[in-house]
Amino acid sequence: MNKNIKLAVAGAVLALSASANAGIIIPAGDWTVDIGGNVNTFYTHTKGSGTQAATAGASSSNNQMQTGLLPSALGIGAKTRQNDIDVAFQFSLFTGSNANGGDNLNVGNAGTSNGGLGYSSLNVRQSYVTFGDKSWGTFLLGRNLGVFASDAILSDMTLLGVGSGAGGQGSSTLGRIGNGYIYADWKAQIAYTTPNFNGFEATGAITEGTGQIDNNNLNYEAKASYSFAADAVTGKVWVGGKTQKIQTSVTAATFASQTGNASTARAGAITETDSEGYDIGAKLAASGAELVGYYYNGKNMDSGIGTAINTLTTNTAAFVSHNNTGGYVQATYILPTKTKVGVSWGKNTVERNTQTLTNVASNELRDGEREAWVIGAYHPLTKHLNLVAEYNHLETTSALVNGAAGEGKLKTVSLGAILFF
Repeated sequence: MNKNIKLAVAGAVLALSASANAGIIIPAGDWTVDIGGNVNTFYTHTKGSGTQAATAGASSSNNQMQTGLLPSALGIGAKTRQNDIDVAFQFSLFTGSNANGGDNLNVGNAGTSNGGLGYSSLNVRQSYVTFGDKSWGTFLLGRNLGVFASDAILSDMTLLGVGSGAGGQGSSTLGRIGNGYIYADWKAQIAYTTPNFNGFEATGAITEGTGQIDNNNLNYEAKASYSFAADAVTGKVWVGGKTQKIQTSVTAATFASQTGNASTARAGAITETDSEGYDIGAKLAASGAELVGYYYNGKNMDSGIGTAINTLTTNTAAFVSHNNTGGYVQATYILPTKTKVGVSWGKNTVERNTQTLTNVASNELRDGEREAWVIGAYHPLTKHLNLVAEYNHLETTSALVNGAAGEGKLKTVSLGAILFF
Protein backbone atom coordinates (compact mmCIF):
# COMPACT_ATOMS: atom_id res chain seq x y z
CA MET A 1 0.00 0.00 0.00
CA ASN A 2 1.41 3.45 -0.87
CA LYS A 3 2.87 5.73 1.79
CA ASN A 4 0.00 8.25 2.03
CA ILE A 5 -2.68 5.58 2.39
CA LYS A 6 -0.54 3.84 5.03
CA LEU A 7 -0.22 7.10 6.94
CA ALA A 8 -3.95 7.65 6.65
CA VAL A 9 -4.68 4.25 8.11
CA ALA A 10 -2.15 4.62 10.91
CA GLY A 11 -3.30 8.09 11.81
CA ALA A 12 -7.03 7.43 11.69
CA VAL A 13 -7.38 3.88 13.02
CA LEU A 14 -5.09 3.13 15.93
CA ALA A 15 -7.10 0.00 16.61
CA LEU A 16 -5.84 -1.69 13.45
CA SER A 17 -2.87 -4.01 13.70
CA ALA A 18 0.30 -3.31 11.72
CA SER A 19 -0.53 -6.10 9.27
CA ALA A 20 -3.61 -4.18 8.14
CA ASN A 21 -1.31 -1.53 6.68
CA ALA A 22 0.33 -3.99 4.31
CA GLY A 23 -0.97 -4.41 0.80
CA ILE A 24 -0.78 -7.44 -1.48
CA ILE A 25 2.95 -8.04 -2.03
CA ILE A 26 4.07 -9.74 -5.26
CA PRO A 27 7.75 -10.44 -6.08
CA ALA A 28 8.40 -9.72 -9.78
CA GLY A 29 12.02 -10.14 -10.84
CA ASP A 30 14.01 -7.12 -9.64
CA TRP A 31 10.81 -5.47 -8.38
CA THR A 32 8.47 -5.94 -5.44
CA VAL A 33 4.92 -5.00 -6.43
CA ASP A 34 2.53 -3.64 -3.78
CA ILE A 35 -1.23 -3.57 -4.49
CA GLY A 36 -3.46 -1.94 -1.89
CA GLY A 37 -6.30 0.44 -1.25
CA ASN A 38 -9.71 0.67 0.34
CA VAL A 39 -13.43 0.32 -0.35
CA ASN A 40 -16.02 2.25 1.66
CA THR A 41 -19.65 3.32 1.51
CA PHE A 42 -21.88 5.21 3.96
CA TYR A 43 -25.52 6.00 4.42
CA THR A 44 -25.75 9.71 5.23
CA HIS A 45 -28.70 11.75 6.44
CA THR A 46 -28.17 15.52 6.36
CA LYS A 47 -30.53 18.24 7.54
CA GLY A 48 -29.80 21.78 6.36
CA SER A 49 -31.18 25.15 7.39
CA GLY A 50 -30.55 28.78 6.51
CA THR A 51 -28.06 29.24 3.68
CA GLN A 52 -27.18 25.53 3.88
CA ALA A 53 -30.72 24.41 3.02
CA ALA A 54 -31.56 23.21 -0.47
CA THR A 55 -34.22 25.93 -0.59
CA ALA A 56 -33.11 29.23 0.95
CA GLY A 57 -34.87 30.08 4.19
CA ALA A 58 -36.39 26.61 4.69
CA SER A 59 -35.22 23.41 6.33
CA SER A 60 -34.42 20.48 4.06
CA SER A 61 -33.19 16.91 4.39
CA ASN A 62 -30.91 14.83 2.18
CA ASN A 63 -30.45 11.04 2.16
CA GLN A 64 -27.50 9.62 0.27
CA MET A 65 -25.41 6.49 -0.27
CA GLN A 66 -21.83 7.61 -0.89
CA THR A 67 -18.15 7.31 -0.14
CA GLY A 68 -16.65 9.24 2.76
CA LEU A 69 -13.72 11.65 3.03
CA LEU A 70 -11.34 9.00 1.72
CA PRO A 71 -12.66 7.80 -1.68
CA SER A 72 -12.47 4.14 -2.55
CA ALA A 73 -9.03 3.52 -4.05
CA LEU A 74 -6.86 1.02 -5.87
CA GLY A 75 -3.13 1.67 -5.65
CA ILE A 76 -0.43 -0.13 -7.63
CA GLY A 77 3.21 0.53 -6.84
CA ALA A 78 6.56 -1.18 -7.01
CA LYS A 79 10.03 -0.72 -5.57
CA THR A 80 13.55 -1.94 -6.23
CA ARG A 81 17.13 -1.09 -5.31
CA GLN A 82 19.62 -0.54 -8.12
CA ASN A 83 23.11 1.00 -8.07
CA ASP A 84 22.69 1.67 -4.33
CA ILE A 85 19.56 3.74 -5.01
CA ASP A 86 16.03 2.93 -3.84
CA VAL A 87 13.62 3.42 -6.75
CA ALA A 88 9.82 3.24 -6.59
CA PHE A 89 6.71 4.31 -8.47
CA GLN A 90 3.03 4.65 -7.57
CA PHE A 91 -0.29 4.92 -9.40
CA SER A 92 -3.50 5.30 -7.36
CA LEU A 93 -7.02 5.39 -8.77
CA PHE A 94 -9.78 6.92 -6.62
CA THR A 95 -13.53 6.70 -7.19
CA GLY A 96 -16.89 7.12 -5.48
CA SER A 97 -19.63 4.56 -4.92
CA ASN A 98 -22.58 6.83 -5.71
CA ALA A 99 -23.87 7.85 -9.14
CA ASN A 100 -24.50 11.41 -7.95
CA GLY A 101 -21.25 12.69 -9.45
CA GLY A 102 -20.27 15.50 -11.76
CA ASP A 103 -19.64 13.14 -14.70
CA ASN A 104 -23.26 12.00 -14.55
CA LEU A 105 -24.33 15.50 -15.63
CA ASN A 106 -22.55 15.14 -18.95
CA VAL A 107 -23.61 11.70 -20.16
CA GLY A 108 -27.13 11.82 -21.56
CA ASN A 109 -28.83 13.04 -18.41
CA ALA A 110 -29.76 16.56 -19.52
CA GLY A 111 -28.85 18.24 -16.27
CA THR A 112 -30.03 15.64 -13.79
CA SER A 113 -27.45 14.55 -11.23
CA ASN A 114 -28.70 11.05 -10.40
CA GLY A 115 -29.67 9.40 -13.66
CA GLY A 116 -30.13 5.67 -14.14
CA LEU A 117 -26.84 5.15 -15.99
CA GLY A 118 -25.08 5.15 -12.63
CA TYR A 119 -21.72 6.65 -13.59
CA SER A 120 -19.15 7.59 -10.97
CA SER A 121 -16.00 9.63 -11.49
CA LEU A 122 -12.49 8.18 -11.65
CA ASN A 123 -9.63 10.32 -10.33
CA VAL A 124 -5.93 9.45 -10.70
CA ARG A 125 -4.64 11.30 -7.64
CA GLN A 126 -1.19 9.72 -7.51
CA SER A 127 1.29 9.06 -10.31
CA TYR A 128 4.86 9.59 -9.22
CA VAL A 129 8.39 8.17 -9.07
CA THR A 130 10.76 8.35 -6.10
CA PHE A 131 14.49 7.70 -5.85
CA GLY A 132 16.99 8.09 -3.05
CA ASP A 133 18.72 6.45 -0.13
CA LYS A 134 18.31 6.63 3.65
CA SER A 135 21.77 8.21 3.85
CA TRP A 136 21.03 11.27 1.66
CA GLY A 137 17.26 11.53 1.30
CA THR A 138 14.56 10.96 -1.29
CA PHE A 139 13.31 12.85 -4.34
CA LEU A 140 9.69 12.58 -5.54
CA LEU A 141 8.55 13.67 -9.02
CA GLY A 142 4.94 13.50 -10.15
CA ARG A 143 1.44 13.90 -8.74
CA ASN A 144 0.94 13.38 -5.01
CA LEU A 145 -0.60 14.90 -1.90
CA GLY A 146 0.66 18.44 -1.28
CA VAL A 147 3.15 19.18 1.50
CA PHE A 148 1.47 22.10 3.30
CA ALA A 149 -1.38 20.95 5.61
CA SER A 150 -0.82 17.27 4.74
CA ASP A 151 -0.31 16.25 8.38
CA ALA A 152 -3.60 17.95 9.29
CA ILE A 153 -5.66 15.72 7.00
CA LEU A 154 -3.66 12.57 7.75
CA SER A 155 -4.34 13.10 11.49
CA ASP A 156 -8.08 13.71 11.02
CA MET A 157 -10.21 10.93 12.55
CA THR A 158 -12.93 11.50 9.92
CA LEU A 159 -10.54 10.14 7.30
CA LEU A 160 -12.23 6.81 8.03
CA GLY A 161 -15.66 8.42 7.98
CA VAL A 162 -17.64 11.28 6.46
CA GLY A 163 -17.39 14.49 8.47
CA SER A 164 -18.86 17.48 6.60
CA GLY A 165 -19.98 17.72 3.00
CA ALA A 166 -22.38 14.77 2.82
CA GLY A 167 -25.15 14.75 0.23
CA GLY A 168 -23.28 16.67 -2.46
CA GLN A 169 -21.91 15.69 -5.85
CA GLY A 170 -18.49 14.16 -6.28
CA SER A 171 -16.60 11.07 -5.19
CA SER A 172 -15.91 12.09 -1.58
CA THR A 173 -17.09 14.21 1.33
CA LEU A 174 -15.06 16.89 3.13
CA GLY A 175 -14.29 15.49 6.57
CA ARG A 176 -12.73 18.46 8.39
CA ILE A 177 -11.64 20.23 5.20
CA GLY A 178 -12.95 23.78 5.50
CA ASN A 179 -13.67 23.54 9.23
CA GLY A 180 -10.26 22.82 10.75
CA TYR A 181 -7.72 22.96 7.94
CA ILE A 182 -7.20 23.80 4.27
CA TYR A 183 -7.04 20.92 1.81
CA ALA A 184 -3.48 19.87 0.96
CA ASP A 185 -4.79 18.79 -2.48
CA TRP A 186 -3.20 16.43 -5.00
CA LYS A 187 -0.83 18.26 -7.31
CA ALA A 188 2.14 17.95 -9.65
CA GLN A 189 5.39 18.49 -7.74
CA ILE A 190 9.10 17.97 -7.33
CA ALA A 191 9.84 17.28 -3.66
CA TYR A 192 12.84 16.36 -1.53
CA THR A 193 12.70 14.69 1.89
CA THR A 194 15.75 14.55 4.13
CA PRO A 195 16.97 11.38 5.81
CA ASN A 196 15.46 10.61 9.20
CA PHE A 197 17.76 12.10 11.85
CA ASN A 198 16.62 10.35 15.03
CA GLY A 199 13.00 11.30 14.39
CA PHE A 200 13.55 14.61 12.58
CA GLU A 201 12.59 14.96 8.91
CA ALA A 202 12.03 17.87 6.55
CA THR A 203 10.39 18.11 3.12
CA GLY A 204 10.52 20.91 0.57
CA ALA A 205 8.57 20.98 -2.70
CA ILE A 206 7.92 23.02 -5.80
CA THR A 207 4.30 22.37 -6.81
CA GLU A 208 1.96 23.54 -9.54
CA GLY A 209 0.54 26.99 -8.87
CA THR A 210 -3.10 27.63 -8.06
CA GLY A 211 -5.04 30.84 -8.66
CA GLN A 212 -3.27 31.47 -11.98
CA ILE A 213 -4.42 33.11 -15.21
CA ASP A 214 -1.27 32.80 -17.34
CA ASN A 215 0.49 30.03 -15.34
CA ASN A 216 3.36 32.37 -14.52
CA ASN A 217 3.86 31.30 -10.88
CA LEU A 218 4.69 28.09 -9.07
CA ASN A 219 3.92 27.22 -5.46
CA TYR A 220 6.60 26.58 -2.81
CA GLU A 221 5.80 24.37 0.18
CA ALA A 222 7.81 22.94 3.07
CA LYS A 223 7.39 21.21 6.41
CA ALA A 224 9.57 19.85 9.21
CA SER A 225 8.54 17.24 11.77
CA TYR A 226 9.88 15.44 14.81
CA SER A 227 8.53 12.06 15.93
CA PHE A 228 9.39 10.55 19.30
CA ALA A 229 8.63 7.56 21.51
CA ALA A 230 9.29 7.08 25.21
CA ASP A 231 8.02 3.95 26.95
CA ALA A 232 4.24 3.88 26.24
CA VAL A 233 4.10 7.47 24.94
CA THR A 234 4.49 8.42 21.28
CA GLY A 235 4.13 11.76 19.60
CA LYS A 236 4.85 14.06 16.69
CA VAL A 237 5.17 17.81 16.22
CA TRP A 238 5.36 19.62 12.89
CA VAL A 239 5.55 23.06 11.32
CA GLY A 240 5.01 24.01 7.68
CA GLY A 241 4.56 26.85 5.25
CA LYS A 242 3.73 27.79 1.67
CA THR A 243 4.10 30.84 -0.57
CA GLN A 244 3.26 31.85 -4.13
CA LYS A 245 1.76 34.65 -6.21
CA ILE A 246 -1.90 34.46 -7.21
CA GLN A 247 -3.37 36.42 -10.11
CA THR A 248 -6.55 38.43 -10.60
CA SER A 249 -7.88 40.40 -13.55
CA VAL A 250 -10.16 43.43 -13.76
CA THR A 251 -12.67 44.87 -16.20
CA ALA A 252 -11.84 47.83 -18.41
CA ALA A 253 -14.09 50.13 -16.35
CA THR A 254 -12.47 49.10 -13.07
CA PHE A 255 -8.99 49.50 -14.55
CA ALA A 256 -9.88 53.03 -15.66
CA SER A 257 -11.25 53.94 -12.22
CA GLN A 258 -8.08 52.69 -10.54
CA THR A 259 -5.66 54.43 -12.89
CA GLY A 260 -7.73 57.58 -13.41
CA ASN A 261 -7.02 57.43 -17.13
CA ALA A 262 -9.95 56.26 -19.27
CA SER A 263 -7.87 56.36 -22.45
CA THR A 264 -5.70 53.46 -21.19
CA ALA A 265 -8.61 51.35 -19.95
CA ARG A 266 -8.30 47.70 -20.90
CA ALA A 267 -9.91 44.49 -19.71
CA GLY A 268 -7.98 41.59 -18.27
CA ALA A 269 -5.12 43.51 -16.67
CA ILE A 270 -3.39 40.97 -14.41
CA THR A 271 -2.55 41.86 -10.83
CA GLU A 272 -0.39 39.56 -8.71
CA THR A 273 -0.97 39.19 -4.97
CA ASP A 274 0.92 37.24 -2.32
CA SER A 275 -0.65 34.00 -1.09
CA GLU A 276 1.19 32.57 1.89
CA GLY A 277 0.74 30.91 5.24
CA TYR A 278 2.15 28.68 7.95
CA ASP A 279 0.84 25.89 10.15
CA ILE A 280 1.83 24.09 13.34
CA GLY A 281 0.52 20.87 14.85
CA ALA A 282 1.14 18.18 17.42
CA LYS A 283 -0.24 14.81 18.45
CA LEU A 284 0.42 12.70 21.52
CA ALA A 285 -0.67 9.10 22.17
CA ALA A 286 -0.52 6.96 25.32
CA SER A 287 -2.47 3.97 26.68
CA GLY A 288 -5.08 4.04 23.90
CA ALA A 289 -5.68 7.80 24.07
CA GLU A 290 -4.58 10.33 21.44
CA LEU A 291 -4.73 14.12 21.34
CA VAL A 292 -4.27 16.24 18.21
CA GLY A 293 -3.96 20.01 17.99
CA TYR A 294 -3.52 22.02 14.79
CA TYR A 295 -3.45 25.73 13.80
CA TYR A 296 -2.84 27.64 10.56
CA ASN A 297 -2.55 31.31 9.63
CA GLY A 298 -2.02 33.09 6.32
CA LYS A 299 -3.51 35.29 3.63
CA ASN A 300 -5.25 34.71 0.30
CA MET A 301 -5.07 30.91 0.71
CA ASP A 302 -8.66 29.77 1.01
CA SER A 303 -11.51 29.74 -1.51
CA GLY A 304 -13.92 30.06 1.40
CA ILE A 305 -14.73 26.39 2.04
CA GLY A 306 -11.17 25.13 2.48
CA THR A 307 -11.12 22.95 -0.63
CA ALA A 308 -8.20 24.66 -2.37
CA ILE A 309 -5.13 26.66 -1.50
CA ASN A 310 -6.38 29.47 -3.66
CA THR A 311 -7.70 33.01 -3.72
CA LEU A 312 -11.30 33.73 -2.73
CA THR A 313 -12.25 35.18 -6.12
CA THR A 314 -9.46 34.45 -8.59
CA ASN A 315 -9.84 35.97 -12.05
CA THR A 316 -12.64 38.36 -11.11
CA ALA A 317 -12.85 42.11 -10.71
CA ALA A 318 -14.28 41.76 -7.19
CA PHE A 319 -11.11 40.37 -5.61
CA VAL A 320 -10.58 41.49 -2.02
CA SER A 321 -7.41 40.52 -0.15
CA HIS A 322 -8.17 38.51 2.99
CA ASN A 323 -6.56 36.74 5.94
CA ASN A 324 -7.10 33.06 6.74
CA THR A 325 -6.99 31.43 10.17
CA GLY A 326 -8.23 28.15 11.60
CA GLY A 327 -7.46 24.88 13.30
CA TYR A 328 -8.89 21.93 15.18
CA VAL A 329 -8.51 19.90 18.37
CA GLN A 330 -9.28 16.20 18.54
CA ALA A 331 -9.35 13.53 21.25
CA THR A 332 -9.77 9.79 20.68
CA TYR A 333 -9.68 6.74 22.94
CA ILE A 334 -9.63 3.00 22.24
CA LEU A 335 -12.07 1.12 24.45
CA PRO A 336 -11.44 -2.44 25.75
CA THR A 337 -13.70 -3.62 22.88
CA LYS A 338 -11.11 -2.10 20.47
CA THR A 339 -13.69 0.47 19.38
CA LYS A 340 -12.13 3.87 18.93
CA VAL A 341 -14.35 6.77 20.01
CA GLY A 342 -13.51 10.39 19.31
CA VAL A 343 -14.65 13.98 19.48
CA SER A 344 -13.22 16.99 17.67
CA TRP A 345 -13.91 20.69 17.13
CA GLY A 346 -12.57 22.87 14.34
CA LYS A 347 -13.03 26.17 12.56
CA ASN A 348 -11.93 28.04 9.41
CA THR A 349 -12.22 31.83 9.16
CA VAL A 350 -11.88 34.10 6.12
CA GLU A 351 -11.09 37.60 7.41
CA ARG A 352 -11.65 40.12 4.64
CA ASN A 353 -9.98 43.18 6.09
CA THR A 354 -8.11 44.59 3.10
CA GLN A 355 -9.68 46.04 -0.04
CA THR A 356 -8.04 45.93 -3.45
CA LEU A 357 -10.63 47.76 -5.53
CA THR A 358 -11.43 51.41 -4.98
CA ASN A 359 -15.13 50.84 -5.63
CA VAL A 360 -15.58 48.42 -2.70
CA ALA A 361 -16.40 50.14 0.59
CA SER A 362 -14.65 48.73 3.66
CA ASN A 363 -17.94 48.55 5.56
CA GLU A 364 -19.27 46.15 2.93
CA LEU A 365 -16.70 43.45 3.69
CA ARG A 366 -17.80 40.38 5.65
CA ASP A 367 -15.90 37.63 7.42
CA GLY A 368 -16.78 34.02 6.65
CA GLU A 369 -16.70 31.17 9.15
CA ARG A 370 -17.18 27.39 9.06
CA GLU A 371 -17.26 25.71 12.49
CA ALA A 372 -17.99 22.05 13.22
CA TRP A 373 -18.25 19.50 16.02
CA VAL A 374 -17.74 15.81 15.18
CA ILE A 375 -18.45 12.74 17.32
CA GLY A 376 -17.40 9.36 15.95
CA ALA A 377 -17.06 5.65 16.72
CA TYR A 378 -14.81 3.36 14.65
CA HIS A 379 -14.96 -0.38 15.36
CA PRO A 380 -12.54 -2.91 13.79
CA LEU A 381 -14.81 -5.84 12.95
CA THR A 382 -11.69 -7.54 11.58
CA LYS A 383 -8.11 -6.30 11.25
CA HIS A 384 -9.03 -4.94 7.79
CA LEU A 385 -12.75 -4.05 8.08
CA ASN A 386 -14.09 -1.17 10.19
CA LEU A 387 -17.66 -0.18 11.04
CA VAL A 388 -18.12 3.59 11.36
CA ALA A 389 -20.75 5.85 12.93
CA GLU A 390 -20.45 9.67 13.01
CA TYR A 391 -22.41 12.79 13.85
CA ASN A 392 -21.31 16.12 12.38
CA HIS A 393 -22.71 19.55 13.31
CA LEU A 394 -21.56 22.32 10.95
CA GLU A 395 -22.40 26.03 11.26
CA THR A 396 -21.48 28.50 8.52
CA THR A 397 -21.45 32.26 8.04
CA SER A 398 -21.07 33.36 4.43
CA ALA A 399 -18.37 35.86 3.48
CA LEU A 400 -20.05 38.25 1.05
CA VAL A 401 -19.03 41.53 -0.58
CA ASN A 402 -21.73 44.17 -1.14
CA GLY A 403 -24.28 42.11 0.76
CA ALA A 404 -25.31 40.86 4.17
CA ALA A 405 -23.70 37.73 5.53
CA GLY A 406 -25.92 34.64 5.65
CA GLU A 407 -25.93 31.89 8.26
CA GLY A 408 -26.62 28.19 7.87
CA LYS A 409 -26.41 24.81 9.60
CA LEU A 410 -25.82 21.25 8.44
CA LYS A 411 -26.40 18.27 10.76
CA THR A 412 -25.21 14.93 9.39
CA VAL A 413 -25.56 11.38 10.69
CA SER A 414 -23.53 8.73 8.84
CA LEU A 415 -23.30 4.94 9.15
CA GLY A 416 -21.12 2.64 7.05
CA ALA A 417 -18.01 0.54 6.67
CA ILE A 418 -14.50 0.88 5.26
CA LEU A 419 -12.21 -1.98 4.22
CA PHE A 420 -8.45 -1.62 3.79
CA PHE A 421 -6.42 -4.18 1.86
